[in-house]
Amino acid sequence: MVDRGFYEPSINGVERLPTELNMFHASPLLMRTPHWHAQVEVNYIVRGWAHYAMSGYEVRFSAGDLALFWGGQPHRLDDASDDLVYTGGHLPLVHFFRLRLPQDVQAGLMQGASLVTKATDPSDTLNFARWNDYVRSNDPLRVSVAVDELLLRIERIRFAPYELLSSHPIQSDGSSTDQHISPIVVRICDFIADNFREDIDSVDIAVAADVHPKYAMTVFKKCTGMTLNDYVNLIRLSYAQALLMRDDENVLQIAMESGFGSLSAFNKLFRKIAGMSPSDFRRDLRSRPVSALPPKVAASLSYN
Repeated sequence: MVDRGFYEPSINGVERLPTELNMFHASPLLMRTPHWHAQVEVNYIVRGWAHYAMSGYEVRFSAGDLALFWGGQPHRLDDASDDLVYTGGHLPLVHFFRLRLPQDVQAGLMQGASLVTKATDPSDTLNFARWNDYVRSNDPLRVSVAVDELLLRIERIRFAPYELLSSHPIQSDGSSTDQHISPIVVRICDFIADNFREDIDSVDIAVAADVHPKYAMTVFKKCTGMTLNDYVNLIRLSYAQALLMRDDENVLQIAMESGFGSLSAFNKLFRKIAGMSPSDFRRDLRSRPVSALPPKVAASLSYN
């Protein structure tokens, strides 16, 4: 296999911007270690194949496959064909919850399953390339059009054969399959996106969403399978992960900058998702070989 080097997050990478839509069109770098981010990832394989080690199972996506998976579960692109080209995006939950998807699909993705469909055609290659250009243009109208078109494309998956791949059965509560997610959840996600680095709790979130705290927690858990606290912490951990990979600040500074109230809370939650301490995570990354590619070339092939 061609030695592309390894993925290194950029300053404006998906991990550091967990509440923003990111689009990509690239020959990706392999990952030296699993990473996670607080968006639903969309992959369309233009050419070749990609192999992911997900949390508890493995998947291989081939040319023509359109796949979605929840980035909040640790995952790693650990193998790929020499000619791999893929495109797609990282959807913040505020966009994901606008989708009209079958309830089992929504629940499955949030529980760690991967959705895969082979019902694609050459128009997908052209459309994803255009959406990538629109989002990178920083033109608000083009970005808005790209988001709307991407969401509609994802919604069309329900009308063609697809698979939900997972290491465990998907639990669904049998809710209606044709309703948008509660606007309350969208308001909640918006507020968390703007304030996750601050000292916020369920009361602050509920006030911003104009509902009672208990109701906010119930609706959010029903829609996402996560508690409000779990989601806030996931976004904070995603942000902290990028700081650990890129910056030289000490762990305490990173914990505070990411919105954690104490170093002990940060260490405990980081161990829970990464299986190691923040310091060991940083040390493990820096002890591995750096990318064999020149920095400018590696950056052009990154996920961002």
